[in-house]
Amino acid sequence: MELTSVDVRGWLAEDVGAGDATSNAVIDDDAVCTAQILAKEPGVVAGLRAVAAVFEALGARLEPLAADGDHVDPGPIARVEGPARAVLTGERLALNLLGRLSGIATLTRRYVESVDGTGARILDTRKTAPGLRDLEKEAVRAGGATNHRFGLDDGVLIKDNHLRLAPSIADAVRRARSTGLPVEVECDTLAQVGEALAAGADRILLDNMSPNELRAAVSLAAGHTELEASGGVSLETVRAVAETGVDFVSVGALTHSARALDVSLEVL
Repeated sequence: MELTSVDVRGWLAEDVGAGDATSNAVIDDDAVCTAQILAKEPGVVAGLRAVAAVFEALGARLEPLAADGDHVDPGPIARVEGPARAVLTGERLALNLLGRLSGIATLTRRYVESVDGTGARILDTRKTAPGLRDLEKEAVRAGGATNHRFGLDDGVLIKDNHLRLAPSIADAVRRARSTGLPVEVECDTLAQVGEALAAGADRILLDNMSPNELRAAVSLAAGHTELEASGGVSLETVRAVAETGVDFVSVGALTHSARALDVSLEVL
Protein backbone atom coordinates (compact mmCIF):
# COMPACT_ATOMS: atom_id res chain seq x y z
CA MET A 1 0.00 0.00 0.00
CA GLU A 2 1.23 3.46 -0.90
CA LEU A 3 0.20 6.33 1.31
CA THR A 4 -1.49 8.90 -0.89
CA SER A 5 -1.37 12.63 -0.44
CA VAL A 6 -5.10 12.43 0.31
CA ASP A 7 -4.46 10.14 3.30
CA VAL A 8 -1.86 12.47 4.76
CA ARG A 9 -3.83 15.62 3.98
CA GLY A 10 -6.87 14.18 5.72
CA TRP A 11 -4.88 13.30 8.82
CA LEU A 12 -3.24 16.72 8.92
CA ALA A 13 -6.51 18.54 8.28
CA GLU A 14 -8.04 16.84 11.31
CA ASP A 15 -5.15 17.80 13.62
CA VAL A 16 -3.87 21.07 12.18
CA GLY A 17 -6.98 22.70 10.77
CA ALA A 18 -6.22 26.25 9.61
CA GLY A 19 -2.70 26.08 11.06
CA ASP A 20 -0.56 25.27 14.08
CA ALA A 21 -1.32 28.41 16.07
CA THR A 22 1.29 27.74 18.75
CA SER A 23 4.24 26.89 16.50
CA ASN A 24 3.41 29.66 14.04
CA ALA A 25 3.32 32.21 16.86
CA VAL A 26 6.32 31.05 18.87
CA ILE A 27 8.80 29.67 16.29
CA ASP A 28 10.56 31.83 13.68
CA ASP A 29 9.53 31.03 10.13
CA ASP A 30 13.11 30.27 9.07
CA ALA A 31 14.08 28.17 12.11
CA VAL A 32 15.28 24.62 11.48
CA CYS A 33 15.83 21.80 13.94
CA THR A 34 16.72 18.18 14.45
CA ALA A 35 14.64 15.94 16.71
CA GLN A 36 14.72 12.31 17.70
CA ILE A 37 11.81 9.94 18.10
CA LEU A 38 12.24 7.74 21.14
CA ALA A 39 10.78 4.44 22.22
CA LYS A 40 10.18 4.83 25.94
CA GLU A 41 9.64 1.12 26.52
CA PRO A 42 10.65 -2.12 24.79
CA GLY A 43 8.54 -3.08 21.80
CA VAL A 44 8.29 -3.94 18.11
CA VAL A 45 8.43 -1.04 15.68
CA ALA A 46 5.78 -0.52 12.98
CA GLY A 47 4.49 2.49 11.08
CA LEU A 48 7.71 4.26 10.14
CA ARG A 49 6.52 4.59 6.55
CA ALA A 50 3.42 6.45 7.65
CA VAL A 51 5.45 8.66 9.98
CA ALA A 52 7.83 9.54 7.15
CA ALA A 53 4.87 10.47 4.94
CA VAL A 54 3.54 12.86 7.57
CA PHE A 55 6.81 14.74 7.92
CA GLU A 56 7.46 14.74 4.17
CA ALA A 57 4.05 16.33 3.59
CA LEU A 58 5.11 19.15 5.89
CA GLY A 59 8.56 19.59 4.34
CA ALA A 60 10.64 17.72 6.92
CA ARG A 61 12.59 14.45 6.56
CA LEU A 62 12.60 11.28 8.65
CA GLU A 63 15.73 9.16 9.02
CA PRO A 64 14.80 5.76 10.49
CA LEU A 65 17.23 4.26 12.99
CA ALA A 66 15.26 0.99 13.09
CA ALA A 67 13.02 -0.90 10.68
CA ASP A 68 9.46 -2.12 10.97
CA GLY A 69 9.53 -5.50 12.67
CA ASP A 70 12.60 -4.69 14.77
CA HIS A 71 12.39 -5.28 18.50
CA VAL A 72 13.80 -2.19 20.19
CA ASP A 73 14.75 -1.23 23.70
CA PRO A 74 14.06 2.26 25.07
CA GLY A 75 16.00 4.79 23.00
CA PRO A 76 16.07 6.57 19.62
CA ILE A 77 14.32 4.87 16.70
CA ALA A 78 14.33 7.77 14.20
CA ARG A 79 15.58 11.29 13.58
CA VAL A 80 13.63 14.14 12.03
CA GLU A 81 15.22 17.16 10.34
CA GLY A 82 13.70 20.20 8.70
CA PRO A 83 11.80 23.42 9.36
CA ALA A 84 11.13 23.64 13.07
CA ARG A 85 7.49 24.53 12.56
CA ALA A 86 7.03 21.46 10.35
CA VAL A 87 8.63 19.15 12.90
CA LEU A 88 6.43 20.41 15.74
CA THR A 89 3.28 20.49 13.62
CA GLY A 90 3.70 16.86 12.61
CA GLU A 91 4.77 15.65 16.05
CA ARG A 92 1.46 14.47 17.51
CA LEU A 93 0.08 12.90 14.34
CA ALA A 94 3.36 11.05 13.75
CA LEU A 95 3.51 9.78 17.33
CA ASN A 96 -0.14 8.72 17.30
CA LEU A 97 0.46 6.61 14.21
CA LEU A 98 3.78 5.20 15.39
CA GLY A 99 2.51 4.40 18.88
CA ARG A 100 -0.67 2.69 17.68
CA LEU A 101 0.98 0.67 14.93
CA SER A 102 3.96 -0.32 17.07
CA GLY A 103 1.55 -1.36 19.81
CA ILE A 104 -0.18 -3.68 17.37
CA ALA A 105 3.14 -5.15 16.22
CA THR A 106 4.29 -5.59 19.82
CA LEU A 107 1.14 -7.41 20.91
CA THR A 108 1.19 -9.51 17.76
CA ARG A 109 4.76 -10.61 18.44
CA ARG A 110 3.71 -11.80 21.90
CA TYR A 111 0.96 -13.96 20.41
CA VAL A 112 3.28 -15.35 17.73
CA GLU A 113 5.91 -16.24 20.32
CA SER A 114 3.25 -17.85 22.51
CA VAL A 115 2.42 -20.46 19.84
CA ASP A 116 5.98 -21.11 18.70
CA GLY A 117 6.53 -24.76 17.87
CA THR A 118 2.83 -25.69 17.61
CA GLY A 119 2.55 -25.31 13.85
CA ALA A 120 -0.43 -22.95 14.20
CA ARG A 121 -0.32 -19.49 12.65
CA ILE A 122 -1.78 -16.35 14.19
CA LEU A 123 -4.27 -14.42 12.04
CA ASP A 124 -5.71 -10.96 12.40
CA THR A 125 -9.34 -9.99 11.65
CA ARG A 126 -11.28 -7.09 10.10
CA LYS A 127 -11.64 -5.49 13.56
CA THR A 128 -9.57 -2.49 12.55
CA ALA A 129 -9.94 1.27 12.87
CA PRO A 130 -11.77 2.67 9.80
CA GLY A 131 -9.29 4.18 7.38
CA LEU A 132 -6.29 2.46 8.97
CA ARG A 133 -6.84 -1.16 7.93
CA ASP A 134 -3.92 -1.43 5.52
CA LEU A 135 -1.51 0.10 8.02
CA GLU A 136 -2.80 -1.97 10.92
CA LYS A 137 -2.56 -5.17 8.92
CA GLU A 138 0.96 -4.15 7.89
CA ALA A 139 1.75 -3.77 11.59
CA VAL A 140 0.41 -7.29 12.19
CA ARG A 141 2.83 -8.60 9.56
CA ALA A 142 5.65 -6.66 11.23
CA GLY A 143 4.79 -8.54 14.41
CA GLY A 144 5.14 -11.85 12.59
CA ALA A 145 1.51 -12.89 12.10
CA THR A 146 -0.53 -13.52 8.96
CA ASN A 147 -3.31 -11.37 7.55
CA HIS A 148 -6.82 -12.77 7.17
CA ARG A 149 -9.21 -11.06 4.72
CA PHE A 150 -8.47 -7.42 3.92
CA GLY A 151 -12.09 -6.85 2.96
CA LEU A 152 -15.35 -8.50 2.08
CA ASP A 153 -14.32 -8.93 -1.54
CA ASP A 154 -11.27 -11.18 -1.20
CA GLY A 155 -12.73 -14.26 0.41
CA VAL A 156 -16.03 -15.86 1.41
CA LEU A 157 -16.69 -16.30 5.12
CA ILE A 158 -20.14 -17.73 5.77
CA LYS A 159 -20.97 -16.69 9.33
CA ASP A 160 -23.81 -17.46 11.70
CA ASN A 161 -26.03 -14.64 10.45
CA HIS A 162 -25.58 -15.80 6.84
CA LEU A 163 -26.63 -19.29 7.91
CA ARG A 164 -29.74 -17.96 9.64
CA LEU A 165 -30.83 -16.68 6.24
CA ALA A 166 -29.66 -19.64 4.13
CA PRO A 167 -31.43 -23.00 3.81
CA SER A 168 -28.37 -24.97 4.92
CA ILE A 169 -24.57 -25.00 5.09
CA ALA A 170 -24.47 -27.17 1.98
CA ASP A 171 -26.62 -24.71 0.03
CA ALA A 172 -24.59 -21.72 1.24
CA VAL A 173 -21.31 -23.35 0.21
CA ARG A 174 -22.72 -24.39 -3.15
CA ARG A 175 -23.88 -20.86 -3.91
CA ALA A 176 -20.64 -19.34 -2.67
CA ARG A 177 -18.67 -21.44 -5.14
CA SER A 178 -19.96 -19.14 -7.90
CA THR A 179 -17.68 -16.37 -6.60
CA GLY A 180 -14.52 -18.30 -7.48
CA LEU A 181 -13.13 -17.32 -4.08
CA PRO A 182 -12.01 -19.57 -1.20
CA VAL A 183 -14.98 -20.52 0.96
CA GLU A 184 -14.79 -20.58 4.75
CA VAL A 185 -17.67 -21.56 7.03
CA GLU A 186 -18.08 -20.53 10.66
CA CYS A 187 -19.21 -23.43 12.84
CA ASP A 188 -20.44 -23.28 16.44
CA THR A 189 -20.93 -27.02 16.88
CA LEU A 190 -19.28 -30.25 15.85
CA ALA A 191 -22.44 -31.16 13.93
CA GLN A 192 -21.96 -28.04 11.81
CA VAL A 193 -18.31 -29.00 11.30
CA GLY A 194 -19.50 -32.30 9.83
CA GLU A 195 -21.88 -30.45 7.49
CA ALA A 196 -19.18 -28.03 6.37
CA LEU A 197 -16.78 -30.90 5.69
CA ALA A 198 -19.41 -32.73 3.65
CA ALA A 199 -20.10 -29.52 1.71
CA GLY A 200 -16.42 -29.20 0.79
CA ALA A 201 -15.58 -25.96 2.61
CA ASP A 202 -11.99 -24.82 2.02
CA ARG A 203 -11.63 -23.72 5.63
CA ILE A 204 -13.74 -24.03 8.74
CA LEU A 205 -13.80 -21.41 11.46
CA LEU A 206 -14.34 -23.03 14.84
CA ASP A 207 -16.10 -20.36 16.86
CA ASN A 208 -15.78 -20.24 20.66
CA MET A 209 -15.07 -23.95 21.01
CA SER A 210 -13.40 -25.50 24.01
CA PRO A 211 -10.01 -27.21 23.61
CA ASN A 212 -11.74 -30.60 23.74
CA GLU A 213 -14.16 -29.55 20.98
CA LEU A 214 -11.27 -28.18 18.92
CA ARG A 215 -9.42 -31.50 19.20
CA ALA A 216 -12.58 -33.33 18.14
CA ALA A 217 -12.92 -31.04 15.12
CA VAL A 218 -9.29 -31.69 14.17
CA SER A 219 -10.01 -35.42 14.33
CA LEU A 220 -13.14 -35.02 12.19
CA ALA A 221 -11.34 -32.95 9.56
CA ALA A 222 -8.43 -35.42 9.42
CA GLY A 223 -6.36 -32.92 7.47
CA HIS A 224 -8.87 -32.58 4.61
CA THR A 225 -9.57 -28.90 5.23
CA GLU A 226 -7.93 -26.05 7.10
CA LEU A 227 -9.22 -25.26 10.58
CA GLU A 228 -9.22 -21.84 12.23
CA ALA A 229 -9.98 -21.35 15.90
CA SER A 230 -11.52 -18.04 16.93
CA GLY A 231 -13.41 -16.35 19.72
CA GLY A 232 -12.17 -14.89 22.96
CA VAL A 233 -8.57 -16.02 22.50
CA SER A 234 -6.15 -14.33 24.92
CA LEU A 235 -2.44 -14.50 25.61
CA GLU A 236 -3.25 -16.80 28.50
CA THR A 237 -5.23 -19.26 26.37
CA VAL A 238 -3.68 -19.04 22.89
CA ARG A 239 -1.08 -21.75 23.39
CA ALA A 240 -3.65 -24.29 24.59
CA VAL A 241 -5.79 -23.44 21.57
CA ALA A 242 -2.85 -23.83 19.18
CA GLU A 243 -1.84 -27.16 20.73
CA THR A 244 -5.18 -28.73 19.74
CA GLY A 245 -3.86 -29.09 16.19
CA VAL A 246 -5.74 -26.30 14.43
CA ASP A 247 -3.99 -24.60 11.51
CA PHE A 248 -4.80 -21.01 12.45
CA VAL A 249 -5.84 -18.98 15.48
CA SER A 250 -7.52 -15.66 14.68
CA VAL A 251 -7.26 -12.92 17.27
CA GLY A 252 -9.30 -9.72 16.98
CA ALA A 253 -7.44 -8.25 19.95
CA LEU A 254 -4.33 -7.75 17.79
CA THR A 255 -5.93 -4.64 16.32
CA HIS A 256 -8.90 -3.73 18.49
CA SER A 257 -7.24 -4.01 21.91
CA ALA A 258 -3.53 -3.34 21.44
CA ARG A 259 -2.11 -0.74 23.82
CA ALA A 260 -0.13 1.97 22.04
CA LEU A 261 3.62 1.77 22.48
CA ASP A 262 4.93 4.73 24.50
CA VAL A 263 6.90 6.95 22.10
CA SER A 264 7.96 10.58 22.19
CA LEU A 265 9.71 13.26 20.13
CA GLU A 266 12.45 15.46 21.56
CA VAL A 267 14.10 18.39 19.83
CA LEU A 268 17.88 18.14 20.12
